[in-house]
Amino acid sequence: MKYDHIVVGAGSAGAIVAARLSEDRQRSVLVLEAGPDYADLESMPEVVRVGFPGYAPAYDNWMDERHIRRWNAKATARTGTVAFVGKVAGGGSAVNGAMFIRGVPEDYDAWAAQGNELWSFNHCLRYFRRLETDLDFGGSDFHGASGPIKARRPTRAEWLPDQKAFYDACRAAGFADCADHNLPDAAGVGPMAFNNPGGIRNSTAIGYLNPARHRTNLTIRANCTVRRILFDGIRAAGLEVESGGQLFTVEGEEIVLSAGAALTPQLLMLSGVGPREHLRSFGIALVHDSPGVGQNLRDHPYSFVNLRTRQDYPLNSRGPWIQMALRYTASGSAYRNDIQMMMTSVTHQFSTDGQVTPIGISIGPALYLSMNCGELRLASTDPGVQPLIDYRYFQDEFDLRRMREAVRLAVRLSQHKAFAGIVEERIAPTDADLASDAALDDFIMRSAGTCQHISGTCKMGPQRDPMAVVDQCGRVYGVRNLRVADASIMPHCPRANTNLTTMMIGERIADLIRQGPD
Repeated sequence: MKYDHIVVGAGSAGAIVAARLSEDRQRSVLVLEAGPDYADLESMPEVVRVGFPGYAPAYDNWMDERHIRRWNAKATARTGTVAFVGKVAGGGSAVNGAMFIRGVPEDYDAWAAQGNELWSFNHCLRYFRRLETDLDFGGSDFHGASGPIKARRPTRAEWLPDQKAFYDACRAAGFADCADHNLPDAAGVGPMAFNNPGGIRNSTAIGYLNPARHRTNLTIRANCTVRRILFDGIRAAGLEVESGGQLFTVEGEEIVLSAGAALTPQLLMLSGVGPREHLRSFGIALVHDSPGVGQNLRDHPYSFVNLRTRQDYPLNSRGPWIQMALRYTASGSAYRNDIQMMMTSVTHQFSTDGQVTPIGISIGPALYLSMNCGELRLASTDPGVQPLIDYRYFQDEFDLRRMREAVRLAVRLSQHKAFAGIVEERIAPTDADLASDAALDDFIMRSAGTCQHISGTCKMGPQRDPMAVVDQCGRVYGVRNLRVADASIMPHCPRANTNLTTMMIGERIADLIRQGPD
C-alpha cells in the first residue's frame, strides 16, 4: 500500500500531524514510531502515564530506557552531559517534566523577521490556543478552552513548603507575582502550568493519537526504526524500516520527519541530505548538499545551587518536584526573560553502586537565550549509533556573565529567612566557588547541564539563507515530497521549555499541509 502521508515519529509534533491529517478521511496516514505504543491509559506503564514532576515515580524508573534514549553529549570544554531522547508514542511529551510554558512573543516575531513571516506570535497564538484546554484561564484572549491538551497550575494550597519559600524569597527580592507565565507580558515568580491534571501526563499520544485510533485511514506502527529515506532522484519515495529484526520498505506521496531535533538531522544525513564533506567522510551518497543539517543546535544550559535539607524536613521523593518558576531579565540584557530559575523539591546523590538517595533541594538557574550554538554530526552509518552532540555552552562571555549573576542570585534567595527551617547547608557551589568571577566560571563550566531542549538542527528560513534546511512550511530544500515538523525547524529556542512550542509546530505544519501548495 502507498500512503498519502508517512509521519516518522509519533512524538510531540508527529502525533499531532498524524491526527490532524487523518481528520480528512480522503488522506491515508501511516505513523512509524521507534518505541512502544500504548493504546489506552490502562496499558501504559506508570512512568509514561504518571505526570512527572507532578506525581513522579521513583527517579530510576523515570529514566527507564524502554522509553528514553540516554545519549552522551558534550556540554562545555570541561564537561559532558546526557541528552534524553524520547522513544515512545507521544515522544518527549510522554516522558518529560510536563511543563507547559510558551516563549515570549519576541521569540516568534524573531523567527518571522528571519524570513518566516508565517511564524509571528500572532500567527502562532492561534495554534497555542487551538491545542490547549487551560483549566485556569481557558476562554480568554490568550488561552484555549477546548483543545486536546489539558493544563493547570498548582494552587497555593498545593505548594510545597520549599516551593512557597522560593516564592516568598523572590517576592522579597523585588520580583513581581506572576499568576500566568503564558501571558505575552508575563515576568516574575509564580506557579508553572503543567499538562498533567489529575496526575496524568497529557501527552500528544493521549490527547491526539489515542482518540484518532478508530479512523480506518490512520495506521500506527510501533517499534519501527527508520533506517533511511529512499529517494527516486530528488523525490522522497519511501522509507527503509527495521522492526523485529526484519527490514521492509514503505512508500508515501509525502514523508514528514517528526523524529525530534536529534534524530531528524541524523536520519537526513544517513539518507544523503546534509553537509557534503561530512557525508563523503562516511561514504554516504549525496542526494542534496545541505550545510545546515545538524548545525545551529540550540538548547538551554543550566547550573544549580544544591541545598542539604534539615533531617526533620520531609523530602518529596515521588513528586511533585517542581511547581514554581522565576522568569526575569538579566542585568544589562536586551533580551526579556532570558533567565528562568526553577525550584526543585528534591535533589539526589548518586552512588557508584547505582543507588539514588534524596539529600536535599535545589534552585536551578537556566540561561534561556544563549548566544552560542552547537552542532550534531554523525558518528556512524548505523542508525542505532547515537550522533555526536556538542552543545558548546558558555563560549560567549555574555552568557557566562548572565549565568554568574543568576547563580549568585540563587544563592541569595536560598539564604532568605523563608528557608531557615528547611535548609541545613549549601552543598554547591561552595564558598570557594563563589569567591571570584574566575572561580565561579570554573564551577559553571564543569557543572553545566542541558535543560533537554535541543532544537534548531534543521532550521527553517528563506532559500537565500545557506544554513536553512527547510522553508517556513517545513519543506526540505533541494528535494521533493519531504517535510520536517518538530523542534529541529526552530531558528532559535524560545525563552521557555520547548515542548509546548513543539506541539504548536505540529498544529501549524499540519495546517500548512492541509492548505496545499502556495
